[in-house]
Amino acid sequence: MRQGDQAFLRDDTMGRWPEMTYGGALSFLRRRYSRDLAGVDVVVSGVPFDASVTNRPGCRFGPAAIRAASTQLAELKAFPFGFDPFETLAVTDWGDCMMDPHHPQSVAPAIEAHADAILASGARMLTLGGDHSISYPLLKAHAKQHGPIALVQFDAHCDTWEDDGTRMDHGTMFARAAAEGVIDVARSTQVGLRTFNDDDHGFEILTAPWLHRNGIDAALEVVRDRAGDAPVYLSFDIDGLDPAFAPGTGTPVAGGLASWQALEFVRGLGGLNLVGMDIVEVSPPYDHAEITAIAAATVAHDWLCLLAKGKGAVPRSVGRI
Repeated sequence: MRQGDQAFLRDDTMGRWPEMTYGGALSFLRRRYSRDLAGVDVVVSGVPFDASVTNRPGCRFGPAAIRAASTQLAELKAFPFGFDPFETLAVTDWGDCMMDPHHPQSVAPAIEAHADAILASGARMLTLGGDHSISYPLLKAHAKQHGPIALVQFDAHCDTWEDDGTRMDHGTMFARAAAEGVIDVARSTQVGLRTFNDDDHGFEILTAPWLHRNGIDAALEVVRDRAGDAPVYLSFDIDGLDPAFAPGTGTPVAGGLASWQALEFVRGLGGLNLVGMDIVEVSPPYDHAEITAIAAATVAHDWLCLLAKGKGAVPRSVGRI
């Protein structure tokens, strides 16, 4: 049996072999680093950019932190699914999108071109940010493939504040995407919000207090009814979690969701037409004991498990699930 460093020793995209949790070459969930996308179902890549933040920086280090935090998730069969997703789903780690931060206006086009190249292969994308502004070029690339996107946004903030069409800001990009028709707002839902904006821009907004009172199942019912069979992109801002569960982020807001609530929400999205996902705003300099990075890695891992289940992986429960 081959052992260790499968991030660069593997010659295929399926399965896994033993690794030391605390050692070895890091990739997301120990997947093979590769730019060969033949037969690949999902490409994981990082976008280490944080020049659009409005408060604390540091999420340029998010992709590396999420990869490091994913190692323990690669040890055992997935919980609560009871299967190894990589027996069914072919996943590779592309590495990070190359950008030139010294030419800021080139960053969004570089991200969009990066996504265009991956999506052209037929693979889905799982993107590790980075600040939330990276979602705009990612959504543009996905809309080229699928048409207007139903956005499911998990977040403390609406990110639809006033936009002038050119600014680089992690709080305005969804207003621009909605105005440009990249997002189908009639099918989109924002979940976990607890900051105020005078305009909902057509989104359904499920605030954090509403979710605390009404529960995850009620939120999922709204999201499902609204999205229907549209292509669904999940944009998961880690600050949707309460700072108690995600201290490592740039714009923490009290009163958010617990990590268990977020995971139950993501696990409940199965059956939707899931075409892409990003997880953003993990800022390791403000994290403690990898709390935030572990939550982010688990959310991303569970989204992959939904895709594996959709491709035929059979769940198996032990205990009361």
